[in-house]
Amino acid sequence: MLQGIRVVELATYVAAPGACAQLADWGAEVIKVEAPGGDPYRQFFGFTGDEIAENRVFDLENRGKQSIVLDLEREDERATLRELIATADVFVTNTRAASLARLGLGWEELKAIRPDLIYVHFSGYGASGPDAAKPGFDLTAFWARSGLCSLATVKGGEPPLLRTGIGDHSASLALTSGIMAALFHRERTGEGQKIEGSLLRVGVFIGGAEHAIQLQLGRLASPRPRQQAINPLSNFFRSGDGQWFIIVPRSGGDGDWPAIARAARRPELLDDPRFAGVRARREHVGILVALLDAGFGAMTWDEARTALAAEDLIFAAVQSVADATRDPQAIAAGCYAPFAGEAALLPAPPLDFGVPVAAPRRAPALDADGAAIREMLGARRPL
Repeated sequence: MLQGIRVVELATYVAAPGACAQLADWGAEVIKVEAPGGDPYRQFFGFTGDEIAENRVFDLENRGKQSIVLDLEREDERATLRELIATADVFVTNTRAASLARLGLGWEELKAIRPDLIYVHFSGYGASGPDAAKPGFDLTAFWARSGLCSLATVKGGEPPLLRTGIGDHSASLALTSGIMAALFHRERTGEGQKIEGSLLRVGVFIGGAEHAIQLQLGRLASPRPRQQAINPLSNFFRSGDGQWFIIVPRSGGDGDWPAIARAARRPELLDDPRFAGVRARREHVGILVALLDAGFGAMTWDEARTALAAEDLIFAAVQSVADATRDPQAIAAGCYAPFAGEAALLPAPPLDFGVPVAAPRRAPALDADGAAIREMLGARRPL
């Protein structure tokens, strides 16, 4: 879909590079510009103290790209980058705004050399405000400061850490959609575009329903343990052989209440006035959860999921990542894709199109394409 589109990426870690990887999946030529030491994410397993040579996490964010090393402390290398951007349709960076201005890579400077450029600047906290220049990762800007972490913290419990790249990948999707909209706008008008985004803003958007409630009512219910759930039917339960699963009833649960009681092999609860209606079940939440726990706890997972399916309930097992990689439905749904010509797998792009998409190439070695790119530009390699 994006054949003929050139993207120049001056970015590190996950969110912005992840967006460019999706563009590469869809056929764009993506040139990753790296400092002499390379993107720090190349050393991912070094962060954890493990000595693992293959870095499939870096591959995930940089598949299908080219790499050139440019030392932007040198004016001749900055000139090479500007020459490269002059040939590009899209420039993506998460370099801080002050550094971009110092390097002569701001929007106004680059628009002057490529008027129809789509200029994408992504940061932790946005382009304005008291913390605009503050560095941020998804754990800080997306997870902690946006309120998302508090939404996942049971009252009185310790805040949970977010696992690798979840906020960044949410941001990648937002960036990709913005780039595609800007390309569409340029196709119709010939105009370039500046796109600004931040981890903080993406985090607020992801938790948007809760923010909307807060803005409307001025308050928000605290996250609760399952024995105190606002709706005891929309909850996690565990089978007798240890499998956790979640049930999500339709329309608040009143219509699904009989089916849940039958699936738990507790049909007598339907005649109990303590559970006759949404309000009554909420008032007696602890008692009801304990009774349903006993019902599902007397079954194996095979028995429980058979009973839930027979009642046409909406439910899912709480799977580990290892479980998910073996899940026949995840495999059939295309959640994992091979590298070109290799048996290795990676998580696949989130969408399929009606045209074939080539299997991604591995992430490039540092400066793997530097000589070819310099030759294309007629630029000299620095001594």
